[in-house]
Amino acid sequence: MAKHETPLLDQLESGPWPSFVSDMKLEAEVRAKNEAGIEFQVPVDVVDDLLGVLELSYVHGRTHWKHGGIVGVFGYGGGVIGRYCDQPEMFPGVAHFHTVRVAQPAGKYYKADYLRQLMDIWQMRGSGMTNMHGSTGDIIFLGTRTEQLEEIFYELTHNLNTDLGGSGSNLRTPADCIGSSRCEFSCYDTNGLCHFLTNLYQDELHRPAFPYKFKFKFDGCPNGCVASIARSDMSFIGTWKDDIRIDQEAVQAYIGGEIAPNGGAFKGRDWGAFDIQKEIIDLCPTECMWMEGKELKIDNKECNRCMHCINAMPRALRVGKDTGLSILVGAKAPILDGQQMGSLLAPFVEVNPEDDYAAVTEVIESIWDWWMEEGKNRERLGELIRRAGFQKMLEVTGIKADARHVSEPRCNPYIFWKEDEVPGGWERDVKEYRKHHKR
Repeated sequence: MAKHETPLLDQLESGPWPSFVSDMKLEAEVRAKNEAGIEFQVPVDVVDDLLGVLELSYVHGRTHWKHGGIVGVFGYGGGVIGRYCDQPEMFPGVAHFHTVRVAQPAGKYYKADYLRQLMDIWQMRGSGMTNMHGSTGDIIFLGTRTEQLEEIFYELTHNLNTDLGGSGSNLRTPADCIGSSRCEFSCYDTNGLCHFLTNLYQDELHRPAFPYKFKFKFDGCPNGCVASIARSDMSFIGTWKDDIRIDQEAVQAYIGGEIAPNGGAFKGRDWGAFDIQKEIIDLCPTECMWMEGKELKIDNKECNRCMHCINAMPRALRVGKDTGLSILVGAKAPILDGQQMGSLLAPFVEVNPEDDYAAVTEVIESIWDWWMEEGKNRERLGELIRRAGFQKMLEVTGIKADARHVSEPRCNPYIFWKEDEVPGGWERDVKEYRKHHKR
């Protein structure tokens, strides 16, 4: 039987959708039933008390968690987010309620036995509640006591060969899509690059030395299944340099209704016959597609890789063969400034695991050197770029200014000529200006 009455939380179970409250109540029941069978290292009523403190927060309209201060495992500056309840007498089960971030494997591929071992650790040494996965990407263990942190860390590293994830002013745990391991659209091995950089930058993951957090995310193609362009300081998005491959017979099969568009995703909905003009050509954002007789034509130099046509007709259109990735920088949620999307830095980079991804790591480390030197406390990379200018970003990375750095026509791309780059210098330009603009 529940210790606390939760009328406000109960309302969250009344709608048609699954509720986290129901899951929490079920976990509380499981812990109560298994008390005799499991040697719990945290209070058995931890989930019951969690429901109680959440109900109290709804009643008072404010949180009852206070800042966790410095709490973690020896030698690591990240991986644990401290949480303490400000009502420990009323809710002793959550007097300590620390969150542990556990590094997820590339592509989030798991064996069932591995997941069972994780859950065995957490049922005994934590609340039993998890978040698979958090917005950062990690496996999230929700709620344990301070004295259990070293025990959890030991079991993860020694028994499961698993490390903690990142938290604080450091590199956060890199996250990727399934990439070429399962997806035909992927333009590079996201799993390989993510795994390599995770291992290479372990020190940056665990020992905070940055002005603020820094996130890598890897999308295998412009579909952006991990939304890297909106959620990472450095985004790696697969792309291609050559032409979209076209199977003209398959195009006609789509037009004739022999193949369902969108991979048959809308099967059962009668939206009428497939209309390539209305559903593909007219929706192209750069208007680079047209039909010539029975052949589909694409002006590939105008294509901006939106993926709509490829998604809608995957058996007729495929990404090119000369593949690699684009690097974008500066995305973040609102902190000092508002929401920012990533800005294109490197239009095309070849992905080469044989040289340890040197073309990628050179860009990363040049940016880190600049950001750690110039960044203010709690200033994300995107905010430094806005403050110092995109031109400075190009200087520190050694990347030449490119028309593709301009997001839209007549937009100031923060690229300026320097005096020593213009024959005759600025004095000549001033004379020319005055000659043609006499007052």
